[in-house]
Amino acid sequence: MSAFLYGVALQWKLDIRSKSLLITCYVVPLLFFAVMGGMFTSINPQAKYTLIQSMTVLGVSTGALIGLPPSLVEIYGSDIKKVYKANGVPLYLGMVSMFLSAFIHLLIMCAIICIIAPIAFDATLPASLPLYFSSLAVFIAVSLSIGSVLGLWVKNQAKLTMISQVIFLPSIMLSGIMFSTSLLPRFFEIVGKILPATWGYQLIVDEGFYFGNLWPLLAILLGAVILCVFLLRRLKSE
Repeated sequence: MSAFLYGVALQWKLDIRSKSLLITCYVVPLLFFAVMGGMFTSINPQAKYTLIQSMTVLGVSTGALIGLPPSLVEIYGSDIKKVYKANGVPLYLGMVSMFLSAFIHLLIMCAIICIIAPIAFDATLPASLPLYFSSLAVFIAVSLSIGSVLGLWVKNQAKLTMISQVIFLPSIMLSGIMFSTSLLPRFFEIVGKILPATWGYQLIVDEGFYFGNLWPLLAILLGAVILCVFLLRRLKSE
């Protein structure tokens, strides 16, 4: 247990120095929040009631789908994997430590948005902060599980970037954070419901925490965990 905690702490320190993680977990989401926050509330004054949730979904999706997978490829698509095997280190340690480190970073980023939004854009805070952050923790975990699958599955960085974007862009456009999903054609509305961002957004808005919004996220999480176990076993046998 102490070795595991040491690995997580070490990964946290490495991630703090990582430019890619700094960009995807902090710079891009917070810069987008700074630019679009004012635009959203100017175009539609009602946006202040869901601004925190909208920017949070974008930030979490960016960090989990764009930031985490390349970091996993650096481990499992390189000679670092051989070092793990040679020293008897479980292969899952790299993924779990990165998962937990990214989880903490994304939670910090979301807390920054939650603090600044009411001051900068007169955004409305969630009615219940404990319930909001509990729901947010579920959404972050599910999003990172998808990022973990991508990082373990795709070994080529160029192909990984393309696939990550294919999932990321629909997650933002079809989740309801830009405009109501009721405005979408039926086909795109159905596609949006396959993605965790749609359910995550519905879960973290006020009065959105109920089983109908929670079970799709739990189902996605379970499927991603099963895939991660399968992919790690495949990597171990290679």
